[in-house]
Amino acid sequence: MRFDEGAGLDTSEVEDLRGGGGGGIGGRVALGGGGLGVVGLVIYFLFSQFGGVSLNPSSGGIGSLGGVGSGQQMDNTSLSQECKTGADANRNHDCAIVAIINSIQDYWGQEFQRSGSTYRKAVTNFFNGGVNTACGNATSDVGPFYCPGDSEVYIDLGFFNELRTRFGAQGGPFAEAYVLAHEYGHHVQNLTGVSKKGTGSGPTSGSVRLELQADCYAGVWANHATTTPTESGRPLISEISQEDVNSALDTASRIGDDYIQSKLGGGRVDESKFSHGTSAQRKKWFTTGFQTGEPARCDTFAAKSLG
Repeated sequence: MRFDEGAGLDTSEVEDLRGGGGGGIGGRVALGGGGLGVVGLVIYFLFSQFGGVSLNPSSGGIGSLGGVGSGQQMDNTSLSQECKTGADANRNHDCAIVAIINSIQDYWGQEFQRSGSTYRKAVTNFFNGGVNTACGNATSDVGPFYCPGDSEVYIDLGFFNELRTRFGAQGGPFAEAYVLAHEYGHHVQNLTGVSKKGTGSGPTSGSVRLELQADCYAGVWANHATTTPTESGRPLISEISQEDVNSALDTASRIGDDYIQSKLGGGRVDESKFSHGTSAQRKKWFTTGFQTGEPARCDTFAAKSLG
């Protein structure tokens, strides 16, 4: 995955809550503590399946995870100084994340415009350790998430290292892009009103259908990533290889309900607890979006079979 070195970046789509230093990886949120060194998304699955974690602000949010204070501070100075062009994205991890977010939002903005609607951009918040949101307080254990209460995405970028080193995922920029595009898929669902359908648990539940649709939306963006111009008129992403696609599919395979339960749930797979879909289903729906490039093909709620 490569970025067009002359394309401009827009850091206003990111808020850096990692500390007053302006920060790169390793900065501190001004609320004490640091990353807990666990596989964030895995822990989220385990809580949601076996303990009950909700991202619904009306149900008390995710404050039950504890360990979070208040008073985080935003400082985008470093990002705005360091992340100006695609050349910066090719050499700096933080800038690459900014570029990916720009590309995803530019695609959806243009797609909504084509359909006669208006896309409202969602800010992505970088944090370390913990963060306060309209959905409640969260630690890094939750992994990347979208909060419908404030329409923003939250991520501790250390999650990508944990996913690779602790859980064996191949990793890489495009695997990270898949994760972010999935979260922005949830933003699209929130804007279109589909989010309210994501209820219940089980292999054909609304929750599973919602997550698989977000995977499909991630694939749709990936299909258009090298041809979607940014506000500067140039596509930010100049190249996506088959190796990149394989890394995204590898990540999808390691965050399916069945894989998570078998590896971390004592080896027993309980379909009644499914909330995100199996590894095979997640790969299938990302592939559907990537191969077709059509959001309409992502209607998992109308699908008789989820794969």
